[in-house]
Amino acid sequence: MNVEYFGKQYEITPAVKKEVESGLTKLTKILGENIKSKVILTVEKHRNIAEITVSRRRGHLVGLAEGPDMVAAVNQALEHIETQVIRYNGRRRNTHRKPKDKTWRSPVEADAETQVAVGATASTAVPVVVHKFPSIARTTEAHLVHTNDAIAMRPMTVEEAVKECEFRDREVFVFRDPKGQVKVLHRRKDGKIELIEVP
Repeated sequence: MNVEYFGKQYEITPAVKKEVESGLTKLTKILGENIKSKVILTVEKHRNIAEITVSRRRGHLVGLAEGPDMVAAVNQALEHIETQVIRYNGRRRNTHRKPKDKTWRSPVEADAETQVAVGATASTAVPVVVHKFPSIARTTEAHLVHTNDAIAMRPMTVEEAVKECEFRDREVFVFRDPKGQVKVLHRRKDGKIELIEVP
């Protein structure tokens, strides 16, 4: 375990060093021995600030805390790092990939394929895989959100409609021109706006 200490307007005492190293030894039980730590202790007027950065192979963990004295600030910063480690390890454990079991097949897959031999005689038969699809197709509900934000309530020229479409940041904008014809502005994927005139 490699620890670097920096003091900004603060003289690092052996008691604070001992507190930091005891807290980091707890973290090495979880993270392993191959970590580097950087401890920055700062005093600004009446504020004691401790910033502890733990560097490891998969990124950095930072604990920043402020306390009435430096030992309390160091303890709070170490607690922040410990909660980050526990949260990260739990997330990693939950998203860990499971090995594939090749013998198990879901009922949908089992019904979807059957193997049949096709041929005049048993010696000329060729195996063929026949796929079956479910008789009832699953449909998903469309998620519709009603909005009046993409519709102009007053007649406007094409230039005004383009400005309004840009201002509202919409992909589709519906408006009427001064003659009363319905027109649609559509932003394409390349960023250009096309005008669609409704007959």
